[in-house]
Amino acid sequence: MSSVSIVGAGPGAQDLMTLRALDRLQNAEVLLWTDSLISPQIASLAPKDCELIKTSSLTLEKILSIIIDRFQKNKKVVRLHDGDPCLYGALSEQICGLADAGIKVEVIPGISAYQATASALKAELTIPGITQTIVLTRAGGRTGVPEAEELEKIAALNSSICLYLSARHVEEAEKILLRHYPENTPVAIGHRVSWEDEWLEVVPLKEMAFKSKEKRLIRTTLYVISPALDSHKNRSKLYSSDHKHLFRS
Repeated sequence: MSSVSIVGAGPGAQDLMTLRALDRLQNAEVLLWTDSLISPQIASLAPKDCELIKTSSLTLEKILSIIIDRFQKNKKVVRLHDGDPCLYGALSEQICGLADAGIKVEVIPGISAYQATASALKAELTIPGITQTIVLTRAGGRTGVPEAEELEKIAALNSSICLYLSARHVEEAEKILLRHYPENTPVAIGHRVSWEDEWLEVVPLKEMAFKSKEKRLIRTTLYVISPALDSHKNRSKLYSSDHKHLFRS
């Protein structure tokens, strides 16, 4: 029976895929994968007789035409995205395009780069009394962002900010962030986090652009700007002996 699954591959490491994602990948008959962003090791988990199609040079229309064609040939099709397909993954236009062809899809989430980065640092991004909010966003760049979501306004929250797709605009991002955060605010810079060649370092905000240029980072880079990355002893009330709740009187 034919099917179409849009699957999150996770941040890069094979063992950070979900069991459901792995199941769909190992049973795929056709795999369309974002080869510019996904490790070849993950694509290699597909069966040997699976048709592998790299999509880095394809347009949306071409990708959709391939999916529709293979679905109509009664194939199990997997469209594999890096990270989580619900974040910056062009998910909605793919679902709408397939719906126009009468094809329903399932979407399988994946671990995102910000989660892998925080885990690699053994860091909590929501420290009581410091920040309880995480904002996932990106610099405006060529495609822009809604006016209400410009980095200047988001930075005013002083929360944990995870900047995707922003390495090419890091100098401007740093200038904006410095207007709202102290210059020594910790910034985690992660490049291909969880890949074999992962590079991850925490620097002061004032060095975010310098370090990015020094490492020649232009893509597959995430910035986590957060006062929570400092070492804090603030603790949650949840496990405090004087905090009463439903399961502890």
